[in-house]
Amino acid sequence: MPRPKKCRRVCSLPVCREFGPRGIGCAGEVVTIGLDEYEAIRLIDFVGLQQEQAAAQMGVARTTVQAIYNAARRKIADCLVSGKALHIEGGDIAVCEKRASCSRRSCCARRQ
Repeated sequence: MPRPKKCRRVCSLPVCREFGPRGIGCAGEVVTIGLDEYEAIRLIDFVGLQQEQAAAQMGVARTTVQAIYNAARRKIADCLVSGKALHIEGGDIAVCEKRASCSRRSCCARRQ
């Protein structure tokens, strides 16, 4: 029996959940990334956290964040190179209960 997946803490939900190319020649294919992948990209690339810090904020191991981050980057690159649409949804997540009052920059890292 496989080990149950651990929920990843997400502190910021995306404002827009769909992105796509404009113009003629779009294949109409859609790539889906999970909310946990979105959160890893947001924390590491947008906020500028190290993988260890992002892992602590998401409540998972650093190696898990690294795998999530790498998968998200591959999917985003596929969208950019192949002209596919990107859709953000799903994943094993738990939305942070403090997200309404946090600074978004270091939400769950401010617990102490």
